[in-house]
Amino acid sequence: MSTRMSRKEVFASVQSNIQNEDSIRQILVTEAIMRALAKRLGKDIKEWGITGLLHDIDVELVEDDPSSHGRLGADIARELGANETMTHAILCHNAANGIPQETELDKSLCCAISLSKLLISAISNHTEELSKLTAKAVINSPANNEYTTLCQKLGLEKEEFINLGIEAIKDISPELKT
Repeated sequence: MSTRMSRKEVFASVQSNIQNEDSIRQILVTEAIMRALAKRLGKDIKEWGITGLLHDIDVELVEDDPSSHGRLGADIARELGANETMTHAILCHNAANGIPQETELDKSLCCAISLSKLLISAISNHTEELSKLTAKAVINSPANNEYTTLCQKLGLEKEEFINLGIEAIKDISPELKT
């Protein structure tokens, strides 16, 4: 990964391109899951985290043309110093781009995005605090239908992946204001 990229600079760019707080929250959760996955899988934590942080940087810029989502994001990421592995993952997270998921980073980003949405849904529907959220509550979430087989792409059991995500968002809960 390019050494000129810092999380602080990337996050400032994300904030300048995205105004919706729910979108920022989903991006932060995805970043946290990607960092946790990288640690679990022995990958570059900074690279994977920043890829998660950048994945939706263009979401508000392409609102009128969702099929271009990811393409502009990859261009922005490239301008910020992302390498081709990172930009490929950003490109292929939108199936409309027609770019297959090839690398572990590609697959992990797609899985982390799905899990982030599932966790945010579970937190929204959960009457207890985040600290008491369990994998079972997430598995029983109405948003779980799409997620069921995604974690298998990473060779992780569903409950293990969900627990990894729960622990990751506990670490950033002050940023999420949950």
